[in-house]
Amino acid sequence: MGVRRSLAALLAALLGCATSLVALTVAASPAHAAPSGNRDVIVHLFQWRWKSIADECRTTLGPHGFGAVQVSPPQEHVVLPAEDYPWWQDYQPVSYKLDQTRRGSRADFIDMVNTCREAGVKIYVDAVINHMTGTGSAGAGPGSAGSSYSKYDYPGIYQSQDFNDCRRDITNWNDKWEVQHCELVGLADLKTSSPYVQDRIAAYLNELIDLGVAGFRIDAAKHIPEGDLQAILSRLKNVHPAWGGGKPYTFQEVIADSTISTGSYTHLGSVTEFQYHRDISHAFANGNIAHLTGLGSGLTPSDKAVVFVVNHDTQRYEPILTHTDGARYDLAQKFMLAHPYGTPKVMSSYTWSGDDKAGPPMHSDGTTRPTDCSADRWLCEHRAVAGMVGFHNAVAGQGIGSAVTDGNGRLAFARGSAGYAAFNATNTAWTRTFTTSLPDGVYCDVANGTFVDGVCDGPSYQVSGGKFTATVPANGAVALHVEAPGSCGPDGCGTPPGGGDDCTTVTARFHATVTTWYGQEVAVVGSIPELGSWQPAQGVRLRTDSGTYPVWSGAVDLPAGVGFEYKYVKLNPDGTVEWEQGGNRIATVDDSGGGCSQNFYDSWR
Repeated sequence: MGVRRSLAALLAALLGCATSLVALTVAASPAHAAPSGNRDVIVHLFQWRWKSIADECRTTLGPHGFGAVQVSPPQEHVVLPAEDYPWWQDYQPVSYKLDQTRRGSRADFIDMVNTCREAGVKIYVDAVINHMTGTGSAGAGPGSAGSSYSKYDYPGIYQSQDFNDCRRDITNWNDKWEVQHCELVGLADLKTSSPYVQDRIAAYLNELIDLGVAGFRIDAAKHIPEGDLQAILSRLKNVHPAWGGGKPYTFQEVIADSTISTGSYTHLGSVTEFQYHRDISHAFANGNIAHLTGLGSGLTPSDKAVVFVVNHDTQRYEPILTHTDGARYDLAQKFMLAHPYGTPKVMSSYTWSGDDKAGPPMHSDGTTRPTDCSADRWLCEHRAVAGMVGFHNAVAGQGIGSAVTDGNGRLAFARGSAGYAAFNATNTAWTRTFTTSLPDGVYCDVANGTFVDGVCDGPSYQVSGGKFTATVPANGAVALHVEAPGSCGPDGCGTPPGGGDDCTTVTARFHATVTTWYGQEVAVVGSIPELGSWQPAQGVRLRTDSGTYPVWSGAVDLPAGVGFEYKYVKLNPDGTVEWEQGGNRIATVDDSGGGCSQNFYDSWR
């Protein structure tokens, strides 16, 4: 959930003990709109502009088989220049107008919905309906669309009588009534038991449905009494005929605890399964994945669970495994797409340095810059796992079988006769002959490439007698499925068609967002000689200038296929060194950037 983060320490503590700070999106009880075929993978394009999302649907999401985009809240929000336009300002509604947000206009939003629908991709809106603005931002208007407001008074929509009477922060998280009727870190808590409030919220959601929106993530659903939420959802219209014409798909963010469980909301729709996030993140961070065939056992029923490695809150306040962990993080997201439990949601966000409230790349007026996946702090993590979306779609309905392990850090399994995947969460390559149920033939490795419009741009493997031999890269994977045939190159299978780039060395380009003071330098140092063998003075120095600061960049040639660990350091003029916090970042050298190059986008931690 996005709330005012001046109380970030409280939020982090509550997340850490699995106490819910935010509520989930709920689905209405009637039949939901079915995914398009097996396309149910959600990608969260966190803080992206509407126009950039439209472009991504057309060029990447549709062709690769993504089913839906979770977009940031589209309603009018507070604007907080004194806070440098933090990301959470979008989670403090001023009105339900769509006219103007930091991400674009109403017309831009409509064009995005239509463009994505034409590409076969649904739009799921992050719906903030539990509350309005917070104490710290009250009176700080106007809002993004020009509306005036104060806490408990939003002209034309809500007045004082439309808010719960508690009007103080939640202090006792073991009291369900307090959790659902008092204020979440100072945010004006709507009286969702009121038919008037229910009608206003439903009118907002129905307007979005009329524009073609196919579903909702209900922010802070745990803080809305179940009966109130059911009353709201019962008022919703059917979605566009292209999506089956049923009720919108809704998923609710519920961080389960002893007071409120995910099961309290599954009769309304799906829920986000936070324990899955913890289980998969710890497993891959620690290189202990051999037991993960049973991932999801004992959690929310699979058909009601939306699962994720990380979301926009946990990457800041419960950062077990995030984009800063490099290849191991990508590997976890690939595993999520290969495993049958739940509806997967892939994160795609941006970097920040130090200040966890930092907004996305933006113009001087706080409006969001267009997404450029090669620069400007945008990470675009979903592109690194795009090939696995097709795998997920192709193996839908198939269980796990023929699992093999090799120590704690290696696991491979079949998804029936439709696919086979192997995962290596160690720093050394894994060579093995794998036994599958795949028909004999040549298959595209979609863990290291993609298969779009009949073209495989990754390695291929020959399956003969149900067996194939592969070398699974350090901190990497191999994945084959029946809907992605491959072709062997002149050097045989296991290489890209045409022999690929035949890279023996790869130019690794590091881009780190680091705030420094005058005279400090930044370097990347790591476990291999090319990165100084953990000696800061021998590391690769990065550079910045007035046009790119605080992003520091540098390049070095590394041997292809090598697994390594690294960190960033600040070099002080007096010779002392400041190391970033947290565990070592883990990566494997590949040419994912094309032309024997690889990009690393990180933030100081």
